[in-house]
Amino acid sequence: MVKVGIVGGTGYTGVELLRLLAGHGGARIEAVTSRKEAGMKVAEMFPSLRGRVDIAFSTPEEARLKDCDVVFFATPHGVAMAQARELLDAGVKVIDLAADFRLKDPAEFQKWYAMAHSCTDLLDEAVYGLAEVNRDAIRAARLIGMAGCYPTSVQLGLLPLLENGLQLIETDTLIADCKSGVSGAGRKAEVGTLFAESSDNFKAYGVKGHRHSPEINQGLSAIHGAPVSLTFVPHLTPMIRGIHSTIYARIKPEGRDTDFQKLFEDRYAGEAFVDVMPAGSCPETRSVRGSNVARIAVHRPGNGDLLVILVVEDNLVKGASGQAVQVMNLMFGLPETQGLDVVPLLP
Repeated sequence: MVKVGIVGGTGYTGVELLRLLAGHGGARIEAVTSRKEAGMKVAEMFPSLRGRVDIAFSTPEEARLKDCDVVFFATPHGVAMAQARELLDAGVKVIDLAADFRLKDPAEFQKWYAMAHSCTDLLDEAVYGLAEVNRDAIRAARLIGMAGCYPTSVQLGLLPLLENGLQLIETDTLIADCKSGVSGAGRKAEVGTLFAESSDNFKAYGVKGHRHSPEINQGLSAIHGAPVSLTFVPHLTPMIRGIHSTIYARIKPEGRDTDFQKLFEDRYAGEAFVDVMPAGSCPETRSVRGSNVARIAVHRPGNGDLLVILVVEDNLVKGASGQAVQVMNLMFGLPETQGLDVVPLLP
């Protein structure tokens, strides 16, 4: 039984971890931290967990995190890097759902997250938590920087076209037009995510530059083995959960005879959490709500030289906490699907 600690259990990714781990069967929640809610029963804050999670929040100082096998950080950026070294030295594995260990360049991290990185020596060791790309490295890792929600959808959408140095598409004109529900902004009070502001509304944001851009480009370049440049434009949609990414890629002359549907089907044939839809499909965000599955459809309008790849995922599950549990399973030699065989909710 894997002993689990969660630092920051009151946000949306924290409660998703609690929901998934409560029914996992191979993991036991030992500690959940929150300074503000210390002493309160988790199920008192989240009644959906009544009868499932019988533990109270504790302060980070009171929580016996060093007695855990793994600690998840479902916290704002900057928290994990302040505590990771002490936990690693105690033999505890660390999975960070924030951005502290995603970017390999500390200067890039400081530029996009407005803080200096406090343990740059751990960046080379940290493994990027995208299981479909780094499965073997994850199995051997003790420190994981989980992929972001948008970056997960974009990288899964382009992976079959880029890996192993394939020369099928132009790699300097890629475009990702992405939409997310308001839960992606977290469980904090902000005017922009108030019901009266976000409902019946649709808007782009971060057009001049978004902090997920360097992560996406870093990941795609690593997959391809050469520099890749992608323009990323996120949008906020009036829904709670879900990401829909529409990705545009120009086909190179040498790629025009490729059966792209087959390419995607073959690449993801053995992946439990990536579903390549039949040709002509348009996956909907509600088809993955509450699940750890990403659904992908590949289109080539008019059989021309432009590919349109559609990717949907639940930003809180495959885009965050579900994927983190998937990574934990790999790190501890458990079945990769354990605790994650959840049928999506409809409606």
